[in-house]
Amino acid sequence: MTDLGFDGKVAIITGAGGGLGKQHALMMAKRGALIVVNDLGGSVDGTGSDKGAAQLVVDEIQAAGGEAVANTDSVATPEGGAAIVQSAVDTFGKVDIVINNAGILRDKSFHNMDAALFDPVIDVHLRGAFNVTQPAWKIMREQGYGRIVSTSSAAGIVGNFGQANYGAAKMGLVGFTNVLAVEGAKYNIKANAIAPLALTRMTEDILGGLGDKLQPELISPLVTYLSHESCDATGRVFSVGGGRVAEVFIAETVGYTNTVDLTPEDLAANWSTVTEQDGYAVPAQIAEETALFLTALS
Repeated sequence: MTDLGFDGKVAIITGAGGGLGKQHALMMAKRGALIVVNDLGGSVDGTGSDKGAAQLVVDEIQAAGGEAVANTDSVATPEGGAAIVQSAVDTFGKVDIVINNAGILRDKSFHNMDAALFDPVIDVHLRGAFNVTQPAWKIMREQGYGRIVSTSSAAGIVGNFGQANYGAAKMGLVGFTNVLAVEGAKYNIKANAIAPLALTRMTEDILGGLGDKLQPELISPLVTYLSHESCDATGRVFSVGGGRVAEVFIAETVGYTNTVDLTPEDLAANWSTVTEQDGYAVPAQIAEETALFLTALS
């Protein structure tokens, strides 16, 4: 089995001052990647800052013989995203890989959710991914190569109480990833998302004893593989945690068709046919989903 190396590849990893991002940075740097360790150093809810967090990871990488630079700009603004990418260009001359990992939590039941809780989570997770990836995308297009890995969550894919803000942002990243995969195909840009389950400061209060089996370093092998030039996967979502990796996908049932007299009552009578999961399809992009309609209506 050939080792997967990253010699000369430049990777931006946001939220890399601790948790998952730190582990991604350490693993990829050990394999020869040149790392931009981005972290504002804020608390779990995004307040405050500690600009030393990113530098500590850089120090650890350099002590092990790797190359890295610290960046403390915020992903939550276009200016911050541009500055993060510029840091990579100024230090290493290019950008090959973007790992969108920065995140915060402001949990509250939807009944009690307000814009002050909702907007900052969207700003960091979803807009943050855009703010960093968009300027990097231009570089990737020009060089004809790129790898993008965004951090989604089961909270968005299947839902979780008290996380309407977080879930909306994380499912938004699935759509973001799907579009980047389509648009990046002719430029050799691959985009994928992960839905990790791991013990970090964002999950330590809810995982309890299970956390011992869900160490953050067990997420990094998947992220590292998805970031490698040999990986052809694109537009995919993977669940990962504790050494388990599985693909998550959106499927469409065969459904029920009535082109003559479709009524609410007709749907009620045939609801089991609408929802029957045998024979489902997994369209990879909108053209394939549209083809399902054409088949049903022909």
